[in-house]
Amino acid sequence: MKILIAGFQHETNTFAPTKASYQSFIQGEGFPPMAHGDDVLKLRDVNVPIGGFIQWAEAQGHEPIPVIWAGASASAHVTQDAYERIAGAIVDRVQAGGFDAIYLDLHGAMVAEHLDDGEGELLARVRNIVGDAMPLVVSLDLHANVTARMVELADALVAYRTYPHVDMAETGLRAAHLLAKRIEHGKPFARAMRRIPFLIPVNGMCTLVEPARGMYAMLETLEKDVVSLSFAPGFPASDFDECGPVFWGYALDGEAADFAVDKLYTQLVDEEARWNVPFLSPDEAAREAIDASRDAGKPVIIADTQDNPGVGGDSNTMGMVRALLRHDARDAAVGVIWDEKAAHAAHRAGVGARIRIALGGGSNVPGDAPLEGEFEVEYLSDGRFRFDGPMLNGMSGELGPTACLRIGGVRIAVSSIKMQVFDRNLFRVAGIEPERMKILVNKSSVHFRADFEPIAERVLVAKAPGSMAADPADLPWRNLDSRMRVRPLGPTLAELRASAA
Repeated sequence: MKILIAGFQHETNTFAPTKASYQSFIQGEGFPPMAHGDDVLKLRDVNVPIGGFIQWAEAQGHEPIPVIWAGASASAHVTQDAYERIAGAIVDRVQAGGFDAIYLDLHGAMVAEHLDDGEGELLARVRNIVGDAMPLVVSLDLHANVTARMVELADALVAYRTYPHVDMAETGLRAAHLLAKRIEHGKPFARAMRRIPFLIPVNGMCTLVEPARGMYAMLETLEKDVVSLSFAPGFPASDFDECGPVFWGYALDGEAADFAVDKLYTQLVDEEARWNVPFLSPDEAAREAIDASRDAGKPVIIADTQDNPGVGGDSNTMGMVRALLRHDARDAAVGVIWDEKAAHAAHRAGVGARIRIALGGGSNVPGDAPLEGEFEVEYLSDGRFRFDGPMLNGMSGELGPTACLRIGGVRIAVSSIKMQVFDRNLFRVAGIEPERMKILVNKSSVHFRADFEPIAERVLVAKAPGSMAADPADLPWRNLDSRMRVRPLGPTLAELRASAA
């Protein structure tokens, strides 16, 4: 077969301060940089879904027809310009024809300036050209906000099953197998979909621990009797009516699909209380980390989850830095603060210099402000590195001019390009050896666990100021379905509005 392949990934936090421009997708911001045409095929060995799909297609003797692959770090809306240029490239190539099937590597939680359901709109434009008979399969992120339109328009959607996302390429391979089964079946599968009636905090979705680990184990057991099952806990910061967790599945007959999806739905709803997440204040996290690190042989790690650039934060709030300084933390490191001006000031001054600057705090986050003080420049680099952790192993990374600035007992990795800390090399490129620190503060929610848990004494989750509310009940929802509960066991949006009236 000739299979048209393309990728367009963005996780949209509609409450975040910074939008995703076309330049964001060119840079990648933690994803592979934008690729066109045959350059897309170079992703075959990268742990992204399209990599797994390309490997399968080439091994089977099929001809992948690559169009574009573009991804950018989570942020506020994708600009209309970026959406139309990237989606337009895909649609224009679809219009040209000359292929037998389509595979799209999408995220599932994209909101553009002019569109609530970015993926559903893209699928609609594609279907409008190729018609209903063309096999079309899609891989999705675990954090997809799966819409009815997406399920209706794709022959099959399949989502990651790990968070941290170590199975991205594997999910592309699952999409490939679904495409093969769809073609062998000769017609669309029977499908089922159930939406969970409450939002799940991002930190509660980690598949290394319960209850998510058990949920996916149950899914894999039930999948033996159907074609495919998926669970997307959702991305609880996209303010539109279909935001939230969804189960869906495919089978050769409708009863089997309904049975499997209903069983998963009932199990999760019956265990709703288990999906709640406890959080620490910045001071509580600092005190616990200092106490736990005194006799520890490994660093204590604090997840600065609300400023995670992987969910829309700008990675520049200073709440955890201030807490560490207040409690006189020693051998602590924070990474990565996105502050291009500070990084360039350090490079101008040179290693060993002391510079007085206002660091970070540039996104007008309530409760946050730049940290003014004198910092010692301990290390400088060009910010180029390689990912050696499980998620994007082997891929090159780029942080731009990067520095290690020290204030008191705290070292701070400062970059010129925004990126979530999900690989230890983001510290090393700033001259910080993470294993030698007593305390590490990571601008991340869960992804860091893939590479950092093996070196961690303990992991704490702090609720410091940031753009991404760790508790979705804290967000000023306007367009969410009013019947949706804003946290496990929490009130519905309608009830919240009534109590505030």
